[in-house]
Amino acid sequence: MNDNGIKHKVERVEDTIKIGPLTLESGKILPDVTLRYERVGNPNLPAVLICHALTGSHQTVGTEEDPGWWRGFVGYDSPVDLQQYQAITFNVVGGCSGSSGPASYNADNNLYRLSFPFITVRDMVHAQYQALQKLAINHLRAVIGGSLGGMQTLEWGILYPQFMDQLFILAATPALSDYGIAFNRIGIHAIEQDPRWNEGNYEDSSDVKGFEVARMVGLVTYRSPSLFTNRFSREEKPAGDERPYYQVESYLRYQGEKITRRFDPNSYLYLLYAMNGHDIGRGRGGIQKAANQIQAEVVGVGFTGDLLYPPNDIHSFIQYTPKGFFHEVETAFGHDGFLVEYDKWGPIIRGHLAERSHKQTR
Repeated sequence: MNDNGIKHKVERVEDTIKIGPLTLESGKILPDVTLRYERVGNPNLPAVLICHALTGSHQTVGTEEDPGWWRGFVGYDSPVDLQQYQAITFNVVGGCSGSSGPASYNADNNLYRLSFPFITVRDMVHAQYQALQKLAINHLRAVIGGSLGGMQTLEWGILYPQFMDQLFILAATPALSDYGIAFNRIGIHAIEQDPRWNEGNYEDSSDVKGFEVARMVGLVTYRSPSLFTNRFSREEKPAGDERPYYQVESYLRYQGEKITRRFDPNSYLYLLYAMNGHDIGRGRGGIQKAANQIQAEVVGVGFTGDLLYPPNDIHSFIQYTPKGFFHEVETAFGHDGFLVEYDKWGPIIRGHLAERSHKQTR
């Protein structure tokens, strides 16, 4: 709604863009790369790039029938206000929602599967940069992302330091911790050791039960212990025999089965490996030197109870940046705080965007 109570219809384009060959960090060249993207808002307004998390996609806003994962955060009269900005999201290279990845087809019209080359977070950013050039977008008002999206946001600030005014890093640190790598390894192991994975040559995602296990492990780390306790309270669920079975177990099994219906196990593996390799200091003399290369204003947001990306680690990093601000958000959702409760942290984003705009127009 606008100030007069009129409901806006979101201007939205969902399409695929061909960016040609992409030279990867490994030195390999990935030919004929395509990225699926969503572009919402007036294309004449300043552009905000949204970077998605592990199992997210380019559908940030989506439609009324199929809402995107950040609908409500991006929209009219929302923190990223489509009256002031347009928003663009790309499905990452290596993903499985229309971009080039293990689940896409190669030049021989065969699925890439494990023949798809290893990718890094930096490769994802380079691909997005090439796509923005194709769309004739030569500057970004801001880059915003959480978790894997926050990793991309960090790399944007170093790889293309003059391309944006602001970076908003939510629930992400400059390098993935050993604790995070450890949980990712459990997920990787569960998939790769499942005989039905078949070295990546499974018939259907639902065949890979190790994928379900990987998702369940991930979900346990995404939210806080108190949230699980308050939501499930050791409530039992009838299982048909004398063995105890609880609602929390049923929830995890449901979520494990659900992921196999909408995501590709090989893509999940590729993105986990990319996250494990995330370290902005790699090859740059360490994190502090890398942080000093960032020219944009940096806003870091940490969420209490985040086991994977502790707020203190984000705060420490922000102190290395030339122009940095840190905010900690109190939430029971832990790491998943960046996906919910927009009323708690959305005003932080809105405020910093507005303040920067005010400075630029004075």
